[in-house]
Amino acid sequence: MKILVVEDDLALSAGLCFELDTGGCLTVAAYNCKKARLLLKEQTFDMVLLDVNLPDGNGFDLCREMKAQYPDMPVIFLTANDLDEDVLKGYDMGAEDYITKPFNTKILKKRMEVALRRKGDSPEESREEVWEDGFLRVDFGRLTVFAGEEKAAITPNEYKLLRALTERPGTVVTRQFLLERLWDSGGNFIDDHTLTVTMNRLRGKIEDKDHTYIRTVRGMGYIWTGGKA
Repeated sequence: MKILVVEDDLALSAGLCFELDTGGCLTVAAYNCKKARLLLKEQTFDMVLLDVNLPDGNGFDLCREMKAQYPDMPVIFLTANDLDEDVLKGYDMGAEDYITKPFNTKILKKRMEVALRRKGDSPEESREEVWEDGFLRVDFGRLTVFAGEEKAAITPNEYKLLRALTERPGTVVTRQFLLERLWDSGGNFIDDHTLTVTMNRLRGKIEDKDHTYIRTVRGMGYIWTGGKA
């Protein structure tokens, strides 16, 4: 399940994304309305977790926009605004649920499952997305990777790199795009060097002397070759 987390509290966003990623989800973080709108144009999400008070706008207005464009995409508010009128307004904007901070992550996950069931979907029923070529098998639904007969221990950030690359086979995925899409565009959680290290670790887990999947384009980014020269 792919989730857009729109939350300007960087510590809360990082912690929530980590909990959801390690629980089998794939999260993408946005810290303001502008970034959320851009991500929604570029990618498809199964659910949005949305704060009300954002640096460049109002979560209620953003929710109304999202529901107008993507009426079947569940939205859950996560906010400190606990007044009755705010809760009612959240539901009026089309949100499936309204959860006040602080919240228990286990309870949040259960309420996410309920929201998906209302939609007629669930994490277990979601369409599995698999990339494989006979040697490498990446199952984004189950978050598992096998290189040959060996199961690779892939981190959440490495899964995100795989997703970004396999979605654009044969084309250059720039380093800036990866930094902006997978982490904070302001560089709060990862820098250019860390991206290089993460990419090299990923290569070490999925490639061998006979199978190469990622090609570096010096000064630009990376290309997913799919094992082809």
